[in-house]
Amino acid sequence: MNADYQKVISTVYAEILTQENIGKVPDYIPEIACIEENKFGVNYTDLNDNSFGCGDFQEKFSIQSISKVFALSYVYEELGEKLWKRVDVEPSGNPFNSLLQLEADHGIPRNPFINAGALVICDILLEICDKPKEKMLEFIRNLAEDDEIFFNEKVAQSEMENSFRNTAMCNFMKSFGNIHERPTAVIDLYCHLCSIEMTCEQLSKSFLYLANGGKKPSDNTSVLPFLKAKRINAILLTCGFYDESGEFSFLVGLPGKSGVGGGIIAILPQKYCIAVWSPKLNPKGNSYRGMKFLEKFTTLTGETIF
Repeated sequence: MNADYQKVISTVYAEILTQENIGKVPDYIPEIACIEENKFGVNYTDLNDNSFGCGDFQEKFSIQSISKVFALSYVYEELGEKLWKRVDVEPSGNPFNSLLQLEADHGIPRNPFINAGALVICDILLEICDKPKEKMLEFIRNLAEDDEIFFNEKVAQSEMENSFRNTAMCNFMKSFGNIHERPTAVIDLYCHLCSIEMTCEQLSKSFLYLANGGKKPSDNTSVLPFLKAKRINAILLTCGFYDESGEFSFLVGLPGKSGVGGGIIAILPQKYCIAVWSPKLNPKGNSYRGMKFLEKFTTLTGETIF
């Protein structure tokens, strides 16, 4: 591995540690609210399987909305371009759980990474898979080359007990004919996917297929054709951070995805993936330290997609 990456990661990590850790751990998911707020991990993995981590990079956390990328990849490969009849690819510009936007768009979610879009993806998973939970775990374990990846049933249950708004959106889309399966089954699958626990190290390895044109670099097997991988990266750039996606592109300059568990994954195509975890979120629902780390990292390396 290029020693400069190790030096930059270590330097930026140490610098961020000395700064104020602003933000708040989300309290609307009780099982996440109790996480120690100063946890902070970073892991870099490149296409040559060089890997380097700092801090809590081997501690598992709830990946939450980062799981939406795995679900989208699986469904897009199975369904092809007809997927986009049920979910759009435009930035939302509104909160990730907006009902107003869903009504204005006649039940078609603005993109796959807001909650409504992910619910449609889960609905499709239920249609095309006999056992979608098991299938998605198998898919993610294969990407990470690690069988020690599981649902956290306590987190899933906690989310299901507090899924009033997601349930409302699911039923609302059902009224437009854009949810085909039982809303209760869709919510159950959605909450379980959000509850998946991974480390920064596992995440940075599992996303390498999107840095490698859709292929797993370890054995060159195809996860997605190049065109589909390119399009998912494009949606990550424009929609991966809720209504702060433009800000992330402006500050960091990489495709990526955040989750309210405090994780962020970022991708430099043809080079590497980097995962950051810090539980305290900014007002837009993205990791405060994660955003700061990645902004500084790409500034010092001089590497972005632009």
